[in-house]
Amino acid sequence: MRKHIKGIDHVVIATRDLDATRDTFERMGFTLTPRGHHTLGSENHCVMFGHDYFELLMVPQRLPGREYYYDFARIGDGLAAVALKTDNARGAFGELNAAALAPTEPVDFSRPVQIAEGAKTASFRITQLRLEQTPGGQVFLCQHFTREVVWRPEYQAHANTATGLAAVAIVSADVSATAAAYERLFDVKARAISEGLLINTGDTPLAIVDEAALAKKLPGVWISARHQPCMAALFIRVADRNAAERALRAGGLHPTRVPDGSVAVGATEAHGVAIIFG
Repeated sequence: MRKHIKGIDHVVIATRDLDATRDTFERMGFTLTPRGHHTLGSENHCVMFGHDYFELLMVPQRLPGREYYYDFARIGDGLAAVALKTDNARGAFGELNAAALAPTEPVDFSRPVQIAEGAKTASFRITQLRLEQTPGGQVFLCQHFTREVVWRPEYQAHANTATGLAAVAIVSADVSATAAAYERLFDVKARAISEGLLINTGDTPLAIVDEAALAKKLPGVWISARHQPCMAALFIRVADRNAAERALRAGGLHPTRVPDGSVAVGATEAHGVAIIFG
C-alpha cells in the first residue's frame, strides 16, 4: 500500500442538470448538503456519511481544470471519478512521482459553506492521475483542510438508512488489464472474487468486473451504457434494507431486490450509475 493513500474519500457523479439530479437523490431518501460553488467554477451537492461521501457535480461550461467532467456529462450523467483519501497531497504527489505515475501538480481550491455558526470556507488540495493510468474514470487524491465544515452531523442522517460507501465497481472487457493499472496505483495485488478482481484501497474496495458477471449478480438492473471500461455501479451500506426499499418506493423509484437481498436502482433512474443498497 502507498503511504499517503488512505482509501476512498468520495466518489463523483457528474451531471448536466444539477437540479434534476438533486431531486432524484432526495427522492431516493438521501439528505443532501446545500448547493456548493467551487472556486474552480463547478457546482455540487454532497451526500455525507460518517467517514466518506459521494458528490453530485455539475460543470456549467468547459472550464480550466474541469474539462473532464464537462466532457463526461455531455455524453451522459454517470459515475465519473473516485477521490482517494490522503493525509498529505504533496507527500502523495512525491510518492506517486517516485513510482513513475506522474500525477499533476497539487492544486488548492475551496467553496463557501453556510453553517449554524456562520459563513465558513471548505478548503481542499488535490493531485490527479492521468486518465490513461486509471481506466474507467478519473482518479485523484483529496486532502481536506476543514473536515469540520464538510462532515456536518445534520447532513449525515438519511431516510434510506445509508451509512457509507461499500464498494465501487468498474466494468471492463479486460478485467486483468484494468486491475493491473489499479494494482500499480495502490501498490497491491488484486484478490479474485466471483465477478472479477478486487482492489484493496485501504478501506472501500474497487471491484474490477466483467459485465456479464455483474449482470448475474444484479439481475434485472440496468448497469451502464457507457463505453467500457467505466465506473458503473456504486454500492452503499445501509442499516436497514427494508427501510431503504420503502424510502425508494416512496420517492417514486423502482428498486429491485437482487439475490443477496440488497436493493438496487438501475442506471436509467439513478443518472447513469447503478446504485445498490446492501
